[in-house]
Amino acid sequence: MAPPASPPLTRFVFSRHCHPLSAWSRWATTPLLLAPLWTRSGRAALAVGAWFALNPVMTPPPADDQAFATRAMLGEERWLTDHSLDPGMGAVNAANSALLATAAAGAWWRRPLPAVLGTAGAMALTMYCWSRYAAIEDRARAADDAGTAAAPPGTAG
Repeated sequence: MAPPASPPLTRFVFSRHCHPLSAWSRWATTPLLLAPLWTRSGRAALAVGAWFALNPVMTPPPADDQAFATRAMLGEERWLTDHSLDPGMGAVNAANSALLATAAAGAWWRRPLPAVLGTAGAMALTMYCWSRYAAIEDRARAADDAGTAAAPPGTAG
């Protein structure tokens, strides 16, 4: 399977971030994003920022590309280079951003309910995103196997 046609830095990051340990640990630590806002701590912001910057490149490329998280990250990379692969993902990502903004506002105002619900909602929606990204990757692999171009969802091909 050919890797997505991404810029070299993007390809480097995704080649490592598609390791299941990287993908799942980043997802599982989503609540850490709220710590600097809740505590108003610059030190916490630096630590969380360092984690989220290092996480995508902390692992080697995966041994194989069959895991769900691996396929999801590779599908996300494909989508970033060609939004026509799933035109609706922009709206889903906007909804995810709104949930994270709700969580951030809840943390800033120290309101546990919106902080928790926004974070939980964003994490759940991320799983939905991953399923759609994995489907993009699966379609691309099937098209590669068939020797054709991957068709966007909802189109004949």
